[in-house]
Amino acid sequence: MAIRVQDLSDEELEKLRTMARSRRLGAGLVRRAQIVLHSVEGLTAPAISERMDLCGETVRYWLKRFKARGFDGLEEDVRSGRPPTYTAAERSAVIDTALTPPAELGLPFASWTLDRLVAHLSEKGIGMKRSRIAEIFVQEGLKWRQEETWFGARVDPDFAKKRGQLSSSTPPRRRAA
Repeated sequence: MAIRVQDLSDEELEKLRTMARSRRLGAGLVRRAQIVLHSVEGLTAPAISERMDLCGETVRYWLKRFKARGFDGLEEDVRSGRPPTYTAAERSAVIDTALTPPAELGLPFASWTLDRLVAHLSEKGIGMKRSRIAEIFVQEGLKWRQEETWFGARVDPDFAKKRGQLSSSTPPRRRAA
């Protein structure tokens, strides 16, 4: 039994032709509109599949769906995708913990590192990798503080005065020429 699309009004036919040659719509939607347009023009499902280099089942699927739903049937259904790995409560706990100074939680350090955060959260029953915590921060618009290194400028401008004189046992360095 051949699948034929019912007769369309002039407006519907023009809309279908516009969709079939559109350069702004998604490629999948344009291709589905072309399938239906070929059917309206009188081609059978095997002829359409041969002309468009598609599987016959695919052509029949979209023709049946257009007959059942009309133009809405050309749109793809929303797919649910993989469910979230971590709940909203766990994500919230990560953010709340990161924004709380460690001293307030009774921890012996002054600032968080990703490793410390991972260890603390795992003790609380939230097993999450460093990379995932970093992704959550980025999604929430939080920036991780850049850690200071010994190679940069000292934080305290009076460090040399407070440090005092260097040991006399260390010979002074000769300056480069």
